[in-house]
Amino acid sequence: MHLLIPFAGTVSEAGRHALQSLSLPRLERLLARLTPGTVLGSDEFSLNPPHEQALAAARGWHADATALPDAALPFAAVQAAALGLPPEPAWGLLTPVHLHLGTEQVSLTEPAGLQLDEATSRELLDIVRPLFETEGFTLHWAAPLQWLATHALFDGLATASLDRVTGRNVDPWLPDQRSARLIRRLQNEVQMLLYTHALNDRREAAGLPTVNSFWLSHCGRLPASPHPAPVTVDDRLRAPALAEDWAAWCDAWRALDAGPMAALLRDGGTLTLCGERRAQAFEPAPQGLWQKLSGSWRKPSAIAVLEAL
Repeated sequence: MHLLIPFAGTVSEAGRHALQSLSLPRLERLLARLTPGTVLGSDEFSLNPPHEQALAAARGWHADATALPDAALPFAAVQAAALGLPPEPAWGLLTPVHLHLGTEQVSLTEPAGLQLDEATSRELLDIVRPLFETEGFTLHWAAPLQWLATHALFDGLATASLDRVTGRNVDPWLPDQRSARLIRRLQNEVQMLLYTHALNDRREAAGLPTVNSFWLSHCGRLPASPHPAPVTVDDRLRAPALAEDWAAWCDAWRALDAGPMAALLRDGGTLTLCGERRAQAFEPAPQGLWQKLSGSWRKPSAIAVLEAL
């Protein structure tokens, strides 16, 4: 078993303060039993968060791990293949979003807050589809917050993960490659089209956020990965971390400690903890007599490990 936990650590000062109140006894017992392994990541400004880098590494997508922070990670192509769509084109993931215009910046709100159902999402896709199709894109509906698209532009196009942008100023994360000018133009055209659209009028009347743009991520072609390592992702920390609800984040960590950490202690396996800067793997070690004896007195601090992420 390989358990991967995104948003296990944070760079937020309030989050790091909340971290000090946590008691995670099962995680500490696991850390005493396991051996630190691969470290991935760079800083909180890379296009790809560490948990996505760790998933890409587990799939064997990049032999050079130093390329992962800002590489094109084609998770959209994986999703397309899982849906039975043609694997040959380059794919990208379009997420319908609400961009909030503040006094000094434009921020991207949590897409789940849109409360898009399937019918509304499909209606939105049909509204914007002509803008894309006239530029050579092919669009496929996958889920209310997931529209898959194909275009030659997506081949190797590195874009910022939605997990990097949610709740933040979008300007530093907009693709700046010359090849991405078409994407930025389409974002503007979608905003103008939806600004006064009747669908958004209905949403406002119902007290729901308007949908006024899209975010592109996870571009590329499906890579050859004959033996991807199976990974279980537990992302219950994601929503409270992005919302900066640190009380809920601590509660989620306590539930992780009581459930998945206890299961990993019982059944064994690899644990990868991911923050905003780094992903740290912890792997089973040979359990000879010396390892068992040393593990009995080695007491790594779970808080120190999470702070380093």
